[in-house]
Amino acid sequence: MDVDGFWNVVGAARAESSGSHGRAFAEALVDQLARLPQEEIIAYQERFDEVHGAVYRWDVWAAAYLIGGGCSDDSFMDFRAGLIALGRDWYELAAARPDDLAGHPAVIEAAAGGDDYVIFDEDVNYAAGDAFERLTGDADAFHEEWKRHRAGQDLDTALEPDMGEDFDFDDADEMHRRLPRLAALYLGAAAG
Repeated sequence: MDVDGFWNVVGAARAESSGSHGRAFAEALVDQLARLPQEEIIAYQERFDEVHGAVYRWDVWAAAYLIGGGCSDDSFMDFRAGLIALGRDWYELAAARPDDLAGHPAVIEAAAGGDDYVIFDEDVNYAAGDAFERLTGDADAFHEEWKRHRAGQDLDTALEPDMGEDFDFDDADEMHRRLPRLAALYLGAAAG
């Protein structure tokens, strides 16, 4: 599955989960994946890992920190999965400029209402495994197949990604400087 195929699966799940009778995105994603052959589910997981890893950066984490009212490393996994759940356009926008998430309607609404878990979507991280389990009836089948699939691959090269420049998320002035729109939404006006 190439990256366009990956985003087609995500887009189909988004379409299935939208509207007044929409279901949770992760549930719709599992349904989409369960319609694929097992090898395509594995290929989806490869693309997911690539796309998920591409936004493993300090600036994106800072956006998650503002939106979530804090953000642990586990929560940052869920935030990145949630960025994927937003669809290709919003994902690519956030990957290029995380501060542009300040324009997302759900972020604007959450900031006004004090909802600190918008975008975070833990279940998206496990969609491929859940689809595999649905197909096989075996909760361990995905992990066993994933291990076979990854055997012999050099996984050490991806262990230390370039996250960009680290900075203090608790420094309001720094957050206003780096993410001015999100900081204005979540922290208020910059101190003069």
